[in-house]
Amino acid sequence: MKNRFHIPVMLDESINGLNINPLGVYVDVTYGGGGHSNQILSRINGGHLFSFDQDKMAISNKINNDSLTLINMNFKYLSQVLKSYGVDKIDGLIADLGVSSYQFDKPERGFSTRFNSKIDMRMNTDNPINAVNILNNYEKKDLQRIFKIYGDLRNSKNISEKICDYRIENPIKYVNQLKEILKNTYEQKKENKFLAKLFQAIRIEVNDEINSLKQMLKQSINLIKIGGRLVVISYHSLEDRLVKNIIKNGKFDGEVDKDFYGNPIPLFKKINKKPITPSNKELFNNSRSRSAKLRIAERI
Repeated sequence: MKNRFHIPVMLDESINGLNINPLGVYVDVTYGGGGHSNQILSRINGGHLFSFDQDKMAISNKINNDSLTLINMNFKYLSQVLKSYGVDKIDGLIADLGVSSYQFDKPERGFSTRFNSKIDMRMNTDNPINAVNILNNYEKKDLQRIFKIYGDLRNSKNISEKICDYRIENPIKYVNQLKEILKNTYEQKKENKFLAKLFQAIRIEVNDEINSLKQMLKQSINLIKIGGRLVVISYHSLEDRLVKNIIKNGKFDGEVDKDFYGNPIPLFKKINKKPITPSNKELFNNSRSRSAKLRIAERI
């Protein structure tokens, strides 16, 4: 295993949160560099781990272990895939959401603002839609929507107008090109924060991340056994809100299901009342963990 493929975030805290049964069946829906999967495998004896990743490069980084089944698919197909293996219940699920270190550090993947690469941002490179398609083909109102909702960018209208005006004459393909187009839409001292939000918004749209997360979390309710654990590390408020709501209410919005007497019917018990965040030591060693929030819940 290539240890530098990805630095796992809050490794001990998240794996301890799974409360692993050595004979249990577990799922890591975000294999990445295999950091979390490797720790799960070290604690099971007679059990089995199913790990998902839609990135072919992550799959090529497979841990050699008979207790691991590695699946090259989006985690939104979780229930369907497990059913094909004869699995209808699991003892725990872990998700480390977001982009892996490998994806950020490879210029050709187009996830980072550090390189003047083609703006791609596909986690699954077989996906026909990449960031270039979105920047050049989306209508102004749709660009404004993703920048506002997925990036929390207050000047989303101005950003969308500049992109649409520019692309009339020239297609937008490269990072520095996009930076130049938008250089007057934000304060220069806030450039890094602005670009991070901008790229986050585009990436979420390219990979349909919010819809996929919703589908996976919904499926986890029926998959996780009573007493089993759900462990999720999120990196922005949109993700964290969905995880928080599914743990609290068993749904993302609307009325909470109630019993005959009108009492809410809980599906999970929170193990940590507030989200766990990285230690100062981890923040020093891995600055990319700074926005991470870990939530742990038990199925009841």
